[in-house]
Amino acid sequence: MPGRIPENLLEDILARVDIVEIISGYIPLKKAGRNFKANCPFHHEKTPSFTVSPDRQIYHCFGCGESGNAFRFLMRHERMEFPEAVEMLAKKAGVILPEQDKPEIARAASLSSQIYKINELVANFYENNLLASAGSAACRDYLVNRGIKPVTAKQFHLGLASSGWDGLINYLRSKGVSLALMEKAGLILPKDTGGYYDRFRNRVIFPVFDIRSRVIGFGARVMDKTLPKYINSPETPVYVKGKNLFGLNLSKDYIRENDFAVIVEGYLDFMIPFQEGLNNMVASQGTALTLDQIRLLKRYTHNAVMVYDGDTAGEIATLRSMDMLIEEGMNVKIVSLPKGLDPDALVRREGIGALKAAIRDARNLFDYKLEVLKSRHNIKEAHGKSKIASEMLITINKFDNAIIRGEYIKRLAEEIKIPEHYIIEELHKLKPCVAVRLEEGQSFKKSSSGINPAEKLLIKFMLEESDLIEKIMQELSPADFSDMRTAKVVSLMHDLFTQGKRIEPSILMNYFNEDDASQLVCESMFMPELAGQDREKAVNDCIARVKVQRLKSQREHLHIQIKSAQTLGDQQKLDSLIKEFHNLIKKGD
Repeated sequence: MPGRIPENLLEDILARVDIVEIISGYIPLKKAGRNFKANCPFHHEKTPSFTVSPDRQIYHCFGCGESGNAFRFLMRHERMEFPEAVEMLAKKAGVILPEQDKPEIARAASLSSQIYKINELVANFYENNLLASAGSAACRDYLVNRGIKPVTAKQFHLGLASSGWDGLINYLRSKGVSLALMEKAGLILPKDTGGYYDRFRNRVIFPVFDIRSRVIGFGARVMDKTLPKYINSPETPVYVKGKNLFGLNLSKDYIRENDFAVIVEGYLDFMIPFQEGLNNMVASQGTALTLDQIRLLKRYTHNAVMVYDGDTAGEIATLRSMDMLIEEGMNVKIVSLPKGLDPDALVRREGIGALKAAIRDARNLFDYKLEVLKSRHNIKEAHGKSKIASEMLITINKFDNAIIRGEYIKRLAEEIKIPEHYIIEELHKLKPCVAVRLEEGQSFKKSSSGINPAEKLLIKFMLEESDLIEKIMQELSPADFSDMRTAKVVSLMHDLFTQGKRIEPSILMNYFNEDDASQLVCESMFMPELAGQDREKAVNDCIARVKVQRLKSQREHLHIQIKSAQTLGDQQKLDSLIKEFHNLIKKGD
């Protein structure tokens, strides 16, 4: 859905739907006081800790921390992107989203809808050809010889394109489909002499489904040695190469349950292991994963095992595409099968146990890539060491975690027998900020998951009584809050308040991309209630505690700066810092 969705429309959608009704459509909710409870759908538990507030229109799990509004629940449960969740709830609420009422948008939506319907007709046509048409016996024999069981062929809706030139054209014409639509759907090709002919002929048909099990395109394979072996649908309004993962519509729940995905290349590499019980799989339909495919997979897991044959896995282009998984925050391992052996052939020759064993023994990307590079370059020569280091640093540079980077730099230095500081120097050339983070790694401290209860209570008070926002912000600035998450939430509330906008927990979450900020809002709202007199005292106590914590942090920071100035012998800076330190002490007194 193009463009940014206006905040007022998001608020309107949330105002028209009931989060209890939305969530109860997926899991059974039980009344518990003012709220509703259930076993959390996002982690296994025996005692219900998943709480839904109809008053606040939010949910929060006290077990795993999952939190959000109606949009976020759909994003988590259905693995949708934000625009998809908005579109789904907008339809339910009867809200028209921007640009949907424009003629050109309506025409595009109508064309896509027509192509989906045509593709479904075509898939049924090819499937019926395989089951009942004259001359289909050879195709059924081919599938049996390739190890595909009849039940699997039915599950994947495999089909047959006959050897005729216009079988599909004649069928679609009988259904009232124009040649122009057939061409836009990528099903036919124009003749040089005029007219059209079927794109797919004398081939096994593999329908390609999107995540919602709609047919978006087709793959077609020969049954002999003819070239090209495969012909695929061209890009259409509903099919864009590199944006889809074959089989994900069938495997998504298995991937979520196992919390990792096995990535293979081709249709049969997916289908043969899948029919034998290895269900948490997808096929990339190409050797190198695209960014869109990685982000699609990330909806279900952050862990991937890539299975390639020996020819493909060693290609530098393939190795570099794997780096994108790291860059996207995925944990990736590699399985390299013997040369000339793919997952399809391995399972048919040695059984599914052999592939499962290979997956269990998968190696991490660092170890695997290093071994490939060592086989390509002479590690005893300076030039070979340089080549290996250059390629490995591309991978190391993708890791956000400073500890992982530091460990891999240490191991790389040991492997190529080069002092570690030279490796860091080369990494600095690649991306200076990474080298700085490595050098400062010892003093870097990530914010702890525990947030000062006083800061969380202040957020709760401000969300429950907008009048308190002005009072609290007169006493405190966002910078006074010690945790970056609370500072971000407070800053946003202050901005919205000064703009005269509504401030409600479910609305506030639409402004955050980060899960932890939304979780903080929900955790704050589910804190115990306080009576009127106790509340006023609590507000003042919380403000005082935040101020004390702020002064303490400032003193600690100045103390570190003073020690640094003493070490460097910078007397002018030292005098200035000591004066500032004494002023802080007076302020605290």
